[in-house]
Amino acid sequence: MTELMETITAVPVITVLCLLGAQAVKSWTPVDNKHLPALCGGMGLVLGVVAFLCVPGYLPADNVLVAAAIGAVSGWAATGIHQVKKQEVDDA
Repeated sequence: MTELMETITAVPVITVLCLLGAQAVKSWTPVDNKHLPALCGGMGLVLGVVAFLCVPGYLPADNVLVAAAIGAVSGWAATGIHQVKKQEVDDA
């Protein structure tokens, strides 16, 4: 169980880094909001591969393709988290 908890932390870490990266890009560049989900997915994909190669055992992945997929999905999750927060504020 401890091993699972150690490897599962990679997903929220990638999600948070993608969320912060997207917010930075949004603040510092004139990028259109419609491109942010793809940006988050791409950042997540890269972070997943980097984590797999640089920190063996950090991701629950057996190969680089699975690591890339975990990273991409984690990056897209950042977009969903942002939208939930935004809609919560808009509804209040």
